[in-house]
Amino acid sequence: MSTRLPTLYLSHGGGPWPYMTGQPRSRHAVLEASLKALPALIRRPEAIVVVSAHWQEREFAAMAGASPPMVYDYYGFPEELYHIRYPAAGAPQLAERVCTLLRHSGLAAHLDPARGFDHGAYSILAVAYPEADVPVIQVSLRSDYEPQAHLQLGRALAPLREQGVLIIGSGSSYHNLRQFFRGEERRRDSAQFDGWLRETLESAPPERTGRLLEWQRAPAARAAHPQEDHLMPLHVAVGAAEEEPGRSLYRQDDFFGAITLSSYRFGS
Repeated sequence: MSTRLPTLYLSHGGGPWPYMTGQPRSRHAVLEASLKALPALIRRPEAIVVVSAHWQEREFAAMAGASPPMVYDYYGFPEELYHIRYPAAGAPQLAERVCTLLRHSGLAAHLDPARGFDHGAYSILAVAYPEADVPVIQVSLRSDYEPQAHLQLGRALAPLREQGVLIIGSGSSYHNLRQFFRGEERRRDSAQFDGWLRETLESAPPERTGRLLEWQRAPAARAAHPQEDHLMPLHVAVGAAEEEPGRSLYRQDDFFGAITLSSYRFGS
């Protein structure tokens, strides 16, 4: 039986929410339920590669430390949230394999032995894999956010799926922080973009790739993503399962009261 795993594009919510209580946690209840359900839907991975919206480099980079530290890449939260730990082991050999695959695909890449887990990784993994017993590495975005390059990154990573590696693109299907907490624009814009996204991701793969390359033509595209850092992890997840179908894993239209947010799975 093949060990090939699907790929995922997951909306990761706001900041270190799994470590919080009260309303900041309860606002994520639907998202949390979708993340808790993942282990029952997917064969247990041998390792996880997370491409997070919160790490960009001039060229692609792979986390290479054996015991990655934490990156507290958020502001204005209670002090205790700057001491949380997601204690998963790194996977230095997998990081080297990633760089080799990228270079063979014509993509410049380097190892980063100092990089730690950012909240794009631990906000989803703390819920889906709370025991932190699966090795994890992160791979950066490229800071030019070029769609073709990120699809190519996914294609380069695709062979890892046959080795039981779960590839996760962690971002957000809507990420306009100016409108996130107020205004009716967020309701309209997130719903319009999400409708295009669902139609695109559940369409036939050749058409899907072309639409993602031209994502800025989508309804409310720049209103939903003034900067595309939270969208490019999707291109990686699709590139790694380019000829395989996509389907929704999570969707709600009242995130933070008004926002439409979604996550997707690609492949068997």
